[in-house]
Order: sequence, then structure tokens, then C-alpha cells
Amino acid sequence: MAQISMAALPALKDTFAQLKSRMDKAVEAFRKELSVQRTGRANVHMLDSIHVDAYGTPMPLAQVGNVSAPEPNLITVTPWDTSLMGAIEKAIRSSDLGFNPQNDGKVIRIPVPALTEERRKEMVKHLGKVLEEHRTAVRNIRRDGNDAIKKAMKDKKISEDEERGSLDQMQKITDDEIKKMEEMLKVKEKEVMQV
Repeated sequence: MAQISMAALPALKDTFAQLKSRMDKAVEAFRKELSVQRTGRANVHMLDSIHVDAYGTPMPLAQVGNVSAPEPNLITVTPWDTSLMGAIEKAIRSSDLGFNPQNDGKVIRIPVPALTEERRKEMVKHLGKVLEEHRTAVRNIRRDGNDAIKKAMKDKKISEDEERGSLDQMQKITDDEIKKMEEMLKVKEKEVMQV
């Protein structure tokens, strides 16, 4: 029997597009979460969560200055407006990242200390929890999809074969998305554990 595609069924076409989009967003959210996690090397994305009080408005750090990582253990921030130096330094210090910025009047240097073995293991464990949260999100999307498929069957918009094929396809998409996230985690774990 030919594989039934949800996207080809008029009753499920919009549902399929919406569910696929939600799963892609969940995977992208996981990718972003991984990119801000610290490794042994300096990474400009480590500061993505920092907002600076500039001109009375909280702004992302990347919008008030140039953020770069010229060395493996150093991040520099060169503000567009030097009057924001104090605010930038304060925002970095008050973040929960544990950085100690140094201000020379033109550039803020942020040394990234090496991670201890214990800290690396804690981070890997934390990343595992983050993966499980995102896996759960993808599974919840699958559940919503399965409910929509069963409802379409109940309302006689699709046949039993189409229902079975659509449920199988929903499971395959879910497995693929979870596998993508697991592979991303493996790469990040290797990066974190590398000394």
C-alpha cells in the first residue's frame, strides 16, 4: 500500500502544516538554548540573554555594542556609545552568568574562566533536562496532531486507512524531530566535556 501523506489529504493539510511548524519551532528553541550554554571556549552567544538599560529602555547587548570573541577565553564588548559603558558593565555583572567584566573606558573585556570537571558534568546533566523538556514539547504537539486526526476520522472527513497512515506519519515526524535534538545534544556534550 502506498504511504499516505497528511499534507496530501485536504482535511488534514492545514493541521499538518501547523503541527510541522510547531515542531520546527520547538527544535529551533532547543538549538538556541544550546547555543547560549557555556562551553570551555568564549562564545558571543553566551551574552544573548543580557539586556542593558540604555536610554531608559532595556535593549539586548548586541544592539548597544559590538560583541566579539577574539580569543578562546575572552569576549569583548565595544559599545557604540561610550556613555553606556557603566550600564553595560552593570548588566553583565548582575547577570547570572558569573562573569567579571573589566572596563578600560573604550572596551569591556570579559574573561571566560575555564570550566572545572565538576561544572562540566553539571552542565551536561542540565542539558539532558533541557532536552527532555523539548522532547516533551514535541510529544505534546504529536498528541495534538493525533487528536486532530482522530477527530477528522470521527467526523468522516478521512477514511480509516488515511487515519492509520496519518498517525504513522505523525509518529515518524515526531521521532525525526527528537532524533535531531538528540544529535545536537551529543555534539554540545562533546564540546562541553572537551578540555
